[in-house]
Amino acid sequence: MPNPFDFICIWILQSSEILPLLILGLVCFAVFSVSRLALIAWQYKRVKNTGELATVLLQGFRVDSIQIGLYWLIPLLLFPLAAFDLTWNTWLAITYVWIIACTLFSIFLEVATPGFISEYDVRPNRLFVEYLKYPKEVFSMLWRGFRWHVFFAIGLTIISAWILSLTMQPILSLDRGWSTLTTLLLWPLMFVLNAAMIRSSLGHRPANPAMFAMTKDAMVNSLILNSAWSVIHAIYSFKHEHKSSDIYGKLAADEVLKIVAQQHHLTFSSHPKYPTLHFAKASSKRNKPLNLVIVLEESLGATFVESLGGIPVTPELEKLKHQGWWFEQMYATGTRSVRGIEAVVSGFPPTPSQSVVKLSKSQRDFFTIAKLLGNQGYHTEFIYGGESHFDNMNGFFRGNGFQSVIDQKDYENPILTGSWGVSDEDLFNKAHQRHLQLHQQSKPFFSLIFSSSNHAPFEFPDGRISLYDEKKATENNAVKYADFALGQFIHQAQQSDYWQDTLFLIVADHDIRVRGEHLVPIKNFHIPALILGADIQAKTIKRICSQIDLPVTLLSLMGIESEHPMIGQDISQLSEQDLLDSQSGRAMMQFNQNYAWMQGDQVVILQSGKSDVYGKYSPISKSLSIVDKATQEYQNLSKVALAHSLLPSQLYQKQQYDIPLQKQT
Repeated sequence: MPNPFDFICIWILQSSEILPLLILGLVCFAVFSVSRLALIAWQYKRVKNTGELATVLLQGFRVDSIQIGLYWLIPLLLFPLAAFDLTWNTWLAITYVWIIACTLFSIFLEVATPGFISEYDVRPNRLFVEYLKYPKEVFSMLWRGFRWHVFFAIGLTIISAWILSLTMQPILSLDRGWSTLTTLLLWPLMFVLNAAMIRSSLGHRPANPAMFAMTKDAMVNSLILNSAWSVIHAIYSFKHEHKSSDIYGKLAADEVLKIVAQQHHLTFSSHPKYPTLHFAKASSKRNKPLNLVIVLEESLGATFVESLGGIPVTPELEKLKHQGWWFEQMYATGTRSVRGIEAVVSGFPPTPSQSVVKLSKSQRDFFTIAKLLGNQGYHTEFIYGGESHFDNMNGFFRGNGFQSVIDQKDYENPILTGSWGVSDEDLFNKAHQRHLQLHQQSKPFFSLIFSSSNHAPFEFPDGRISLYDEKKATENNAVKYADFALGQFIHQAQQSDYWQDTLFLIVADHDIRVRGEHLVPIKNFHIPALILGADIQAKTIKRICSQIDLPVTLLSLMGIESEHPMIGQDISQLSEQDLLDSQSGRAMMQFNQNYAWMQGDQVVILQSGKSDVYGKYSPISKSLSIVDKATQEYQNLSKVALAHSLLPSQLYQKQQYDIPLQKQT
């Protein structure tokens, strides 16, 4: 009696129609499996700590089957061509090219994955796709800092293409194995089975990356995926940004506003178009409001500030903290520069979507403090050392109140020009010149200065600092140089006439590498922030604060009273007792598809399609301990967190985050 296994093998070999599909599936499955096993071996400690090694492997097989199903989709759509002698060779040729393209795509992304994890602590995702929009900056950065990674990835891909083209040649000479009738009858069945394979779920929603968030470590969760599916899903998700507010749950719009107003003790003005509009009094009464300078420091997390528990590479900032308001518990809203920009310039809370700096509906008629100050006679300016089109900054700023933009093309004979633009010294020298000119013209001004020297591949001028690391191009040395340039700038400003009329904010956009074993690595959202200048007295603020609190507080200290839609808290209106209470205040953090709300030491983490996670965070040990059973207090916080995650998406979609025209006088 024939062995059933032998019978199946013989049938497959005689079924020329499905043989190319099986080859594609087996080759890609091998690529995904080898890569995943290598990544697990590399990150074995973190995988072991989750206790879910078997889950990572088994669910990884499931994800790989989804991606292979996606690869099979094109050949199956064209499968009727395989039913006829006249078009059989055409289908074989298309399938041959498709097999090679899909395999090379998979290999390239898997080879690129270790470098991406090293930088972002997650597999290639939407950030990988977003960077493709800026080839000049990205290719320059890759060439100067990651050229061997690039050579290896490209080299391996070329070698793989050569091997594949040779080994797959026999496919082109296959003869048809099925009759025309058999092919046409089996085609609908194969297509339905493949669709079920891609969906990989009997639930209401098909499988998605959130479904595989099965551990408390976001990086380990990404190992369950393969990089091809992660990137393809990121591209797909761009078309569904309008649904981003729905992933954590739903609340009525009125209830969202009510919860937010109560939480921040705000009285909204019931404006028909701008629901969060309210009048903000100034804590400082001034005959002439102050100028404003915001220095947004690239990737300067608390991990680089010794007094905040980091390494000692910011000596200038450590000196300056004794001259102004020093925030010991300031938290970024996200992990990208544009997320920091939207928080500091617009006071806009984070969402699981892209930052509003990049979204279409916020390119005009969207609130920024530049718009508010411009309406009060200020000259408003963005000063950057790179090319301002990156991350759509130029478009967002020019459409929303910034009257001028200075970028790389505006620097003559810079000290150094690197992958991301001129050095921070060039940047600050230009800013200082602009401030002197505007002050001499008796023109009030607002400048947003965005640094870039602390960005891979970490290029900065020689001879400026004593290196912290032996090798020059490291993040520690880049931070130390950025701190040196910042110190020079503040010293120049202090010697200038405009210092006494100007309020300065020094704040990071985010930490350099946000990673950790939790769904939201809170310790890496901790950033330095310092307000100084004019008549500001030294003060240490221990209260938990968010980046969205800064623009509200700055306007108040400047002496600006106005109506605006920002929901952040005016720190300058709080009592000394509140400012020194390290268990008071709140912060909100968006990390990939997870949203954390921290109030005191209590933390609620919202997940897409999953139950909320509760925990307690210790700023001393910088650790989050998970609470298994939620109390009523935690459940209440979940509702507060949900309301704050929904509000910004609602305001964005309905274009309700601005100030009315009649008020802009």
